[in-house]
Amino acid sequence: MNAASGKNIAIIGPAYPLRGGGMATFNERLARAFQQQNYKVTIYTFSLQYPSFLFPGSTQYSTEPAPTDLNIKVLINSINPINWIKTGLALKKARPDIIVVRYWMPFMGPCFGSILRIAKKNKHSKIVCIADNVIPHEKHFYDRVFTKYFIPPIDAFITMSQKVLQDLKEFTSTKPAIQVLHPLYDNFGEKISQAVARKNLGIAADEKIILFFGFIRKYKGLDILLDAMPLILKKIPELKLMIAGEYYEDEKIYEQQIKKYGLQNSLIMKTGFVADQQIKNYLCAANVVIQPYRHATQSGVTPLAYHFEIPMIVTNVGALPDMVPDGKVGLVAEPNAISIAEKVIEYFEKGEAFFLPALIDEKKKYSWDTLINQIVHLAQEVIG
Repeated sequence: MNAASGKNIAIIGPAYPLRGGGMATFNERLARAFQQQNYKVTIYTFSLQYPSFLFPGSTQYSTEPAPTDLNIKVLINSINPINWIKTGLALKKARPDIIVVRYWMPFMGPCFGSILRIAKKNKHSKIVCIADNVIPHEKHFYDRVFTKYFIPPIDAFITMSQKVLQDLKEFTSTKPAIQVLHPLYDNFGEKISQAVARKNLGIAADEKIILFFGFIRKYKGLDILLDAMPLILKKIPELKLMIAGEYYEDEKIYEQQIKKYGLQNSLIMKTGFVADQQIKNYLCAANVVIQPYRHATQSGVTPLAYHFEIPMIVTNVGALPDMVPDGKVGLVAEPNAISIAEKVIEYFEKGEAFFLPALIDEKKKYSWDTLINQIVHLAQEVIG
């Protein structure tokens, strides 16, 4: 857009004071990318994102200092319709040129759909949705109804996987929609040496470590990986699995598996929330990042691994094999214990150096500027 228009951006979605993690981190990094291109950006985040009974983690709120370079309005209450009217009116009055709204679960459909209907009455703001999921990983009876309510005020969609782009067609075939690769999470510092990262975490320098990183939820398949561990250890007895992330479901299921297979001495358990300043240590300490997902759309762990130049083993679900070309950037397994074990063994037979040249070349595709330009293009060329 030219200098006279399209320079005022509103982003709706999680941000500080909510804890980091994929959504808040993405939105804050997106705001900074817009700012680097001289856009004025306001993030509208939640005063209440989830009722406590719906939140599976320990706390929703960050203990980090507030970012000083971002304009964040803590305003949205996801379960209060009066608040939706207030927020919608605030956006209507602010008249941003582009509203970028994140959509990752149908629970947010009534809230966001109501806010955007009111905001759109200014007859100025263009609304672009970045849809992480349209059909959620965990199903609920209200999913389709809430998503159908959310969609009408949206002018155009961006997805970060082909699967979500296809899922979107179940709800709308008339609105512009494109796929853009998930940009790198490059805001957690630069890569450090494996030796330094392991020293920072108190891990032995000579161990072979595979890393499962992120919130622990059933669809992410940690239980499948634990089933694979006895098969892996037969071939690589010195290998360690590092699990870094917070349980978002009952941890007893996994504790029983660990006890059943006698894996206690083959695990490095870091099962709590991982603060932003620690992320680079976990990634850089690993020989390989493993994503044994049952199903997926895209994953924020993959851009993290790209940024820190750590090869990956992923399962053949969703966009994961598209993001991790098999035999180049990493290896692709089927989502079962035998296949995952085979790929872990193959990875260590080939060695990290085999994958690094292609990984370093492939990471160049994952640009924030590309995402920014596509959002602006949709708002200007496709919509209006």
